[in-house]
Amino acid sequence: MANIKSAIKRIQIAERNRLRNKSYKSAVRTLMKKYFTAVENYAANPTEELKQEVNLRMSKAYSKIDKAVKCGVLHKNNGSRKKSRLVRFYKRHLQIDSKQPESSETSETNDSLAS
Repeated sequence: MANIKSAIKRIQIAERNRLRNKSYKSAVRTLMKKYFTAVENYAANPTEELKQEVNLRMSKAYSKIDKAVKCGVLHKNNGSRKKSRLVRFYKRHLQIDSKQPESSETSETNDSLAS
């Protein structure tokens, strides 16, 4: 343990900041996981209610990421990358969902042309 008063204070401040950073990072990860689950549920069964839940989860995750960046817990680029990851995940699942019916229709037309 340090003997100098300023060193003791710096240790206390570092511990306080460590706990704050840990809680922000944990909250960001939790909100992102909840968002990913909501998107997968929406992709499996697209309804208006599930779409609203996806939008709600996205706004909560964006808000927490922005607050973490503002407090200095996350770097600006790290926050941008996390938000980009959320949007990419959403678009990827919507494309997969929309391509599946088209591919089955095209294979049926190819089968009918072959016979």
